[in-house]
Amino acid sequence: MSIFDLFEKIKSEREPPAGKPEWIIAGLGNPGKEYENSRHNTGFMALDTIAGMHKIDVSELKFKALCGRGEISGNSVLLLKPQTFMNLSGGSVAEAAAFYKIPMERVIIIYDDISLPIGKIRIRAKGSAGGHNGIKNIIERSGTDVFPRIKVGVGAPKGEGELIGWVLGSFTKDEKESLISAIDRACKATEEIICSGCASAAQKYN
Repeated sequence: MSIFDLFEKIKSEREPPAGKPEWIIAGLGNPGKEYENSRHNTGFMALDTIAGMHKIDVSELKFKALCGRGEISGNSVLLLKPQTFMNLSGGSVAEAAAFYKIPMERVIIIYDDISLPIGKIRIRAKGSAGGHNGIKNIIERSGTDVFPRIKVGVGAPKGEGELIGWVLGSFTKDEKESLISAIDRACKATEEIICSGCASAAQKYN
């Protein structure tokens, strides 16, 4: 392979596909270095992992988010990291979905869940916010709770009144090992949802 062929190959791998995306995948979190490794940023971590696996550059600032276009299993996708802070994630997600005319049934949301132990994930095709403010805002702004979501367990605080400190706190060394496994399964579940639907993904990864 000549240097010119290699350049064209690299260029083609990085260029976003033509036309509008068929799916949106959004990972929820808070922008800023101080929140980078917090439990509440598990959705960001998962999205970064998906971007790395599929060589998608998530650096364009659009829809109040960092985003990037690419392909997963032959399907055109938009990866989205809302930069509005968690509680206002819905504005970014709804804006992107409306712009590309993508139904919410094709918008996959990945986020942290305190009701699940670290290392566990849960896939759902619809449902309530379950106390998660990011999901609550997405439901409010999109007008529906029918959208696929992948919950990644971050465990629960031991005492009452410790929730904010817990979700904004960092994972321990031991917790990170379980988290890496969970994020890996969340990434595979995302691809399964796109290819075969939520029911299939839930059967394989819940």
